[in-house]
Amino acid sequence: MSIVEKTFLGSLMKAEYLIKDTVIQPEQLESTRHKELMRKMVELNRAGKNIDLLHLTTFLDLESFGGISYLSELLSFSDVEKFDRTEKLILELWKEREKKNILTIAALNDWEIAKVIAELDKINQGKMEDHTSIQQALAAIYEAPWEDQAALKTATTGIKHLDEVTGGFQDGEVTILAARPSMGKTDVMLHFAKMAGWAGYLPIIFSLEMPEKQITSRLIASTGGFNRAKMRDPKRMLNQIQKNLWCDVLGDLAETHTQIFDGAGQSVAEMRAKTRKLMHQFPNKKPILFIDYLTLILPDQTYSGNSHMQVSEISKSLKTMAKEFNCPVICLAQLNRSVESRANKRPLMSDIRESGSVEQDADVILFLYREAYYEKESQDHSLEIIISKNRNGPVGTVAVNYNVHTGRIEDQKGQNFPLHDLKARN
Repeated sequence: MSIVEKTFLGSLMKAEYLIKDTVIQPEQLESTRHKELMRKMVELNRAGKNIDLLHLTTFLDLESFGGISYLSELLSFSDVEKFDRTEKLILELWKEREKKNILTIAALNDWEIAKVIAELDKINQGKMEDHTSIQQALAAIYEAPWEDQAALKTATTGIKHLDEVTGGFQDGEVTILAARPSMGKTDVMLHFAKMAGWAGYLPIIFSLEMPEKQITSRLIASTGGFNRAKMRDPKRMLNQIQKNLWCDVLGDLAETHTQIFDGAGQSVAEMRAKTRKLMHQFPNKKPILFIDYLTLILPDQTYSGNSHMQVSEISKSLKTMAKEFNCPVICLAQLNRSVESRANKRPLMSDIRESGSVEQDADVILFLYREAYYEKESQDHSLEIIISKNRNGPVGTVAVNYNVHTGRIEDQKGQNFPLHDLKARN
């Protein structure tokens, strides 16, 4: 019998209050006898009865649990001071057993690798180290007024005025980037991704609709300033100057270390597993996740076709993932058609499909608007990035230059940023 489990159960008998605090479930113990004993302890505790040695001998079928001598032996192993460490060790041992079981079942049933990774990731999510006292938190920030801040605190958006307002993409936060189709969402996302990559982050793109080749082609076109139409046949359509730039453009993009997953119908659990694997491959880089787009993410449950509940689950899962990896998550979203019926077609929060949970869970919500999208004769080639929600700062509008032919995004010079937020901080 495991000494760790004996110590755990003995400690529960010695300090009964621990049964209410422990994160360990009976099923996570290895010994069948220990599982049954803990189940009985939980049952007695819920009934308001004590679970010390005296009361256990009264309520238990002693022979099936090894008799009073075995219960006395468990009590002798108790170590209340080391209870937290004992819990942690039991959890680690359970995870290892579960992983072996999953790999065995996967081999017998010929599971796809994505399913194996997703199931293993569910086990890894169980953790105990999520507690910080205010004293610890304050100690960590105590020297802040006298210390230089580390250079890489947030991922840059690559747009100066947007960085000034949002502070860049913050670790642990979810940003929703929403617009009507063909407004420029993917180009803006790819701009964010490569800028973050050049700044030292690891951009991970989950493209649920657009294939990898198209993503790569767009990255090359926007970086090199090549007309996207020419990317269909670079040999014939690119001029000599552009061909001379080709190797430099590809070399620059390679330095971003961007990772692309273009499988349709990926779930958040699968994304989490793939991200964790890449974090092991790139231990010195913090990930930044880009998802195109929200309603194409596969929910864990079907909810009988209730799209509101599906989006709500996905929205909460994205926030959980951002916090778990302590990294930024940027997710694209489509707007419903109601925006088209208004005179002013700039998007509103209510235009996001199934907007309730998204509006609640997102830390930042960005909308895109182009006058030229609606007025075909317009000479205004700017793209408005409307900051509609900013949990830690002001809202307003940033205008950038957008070349619809190449997908390139650039700052506008000398722009004044209109602030409209009551929560603006000095």
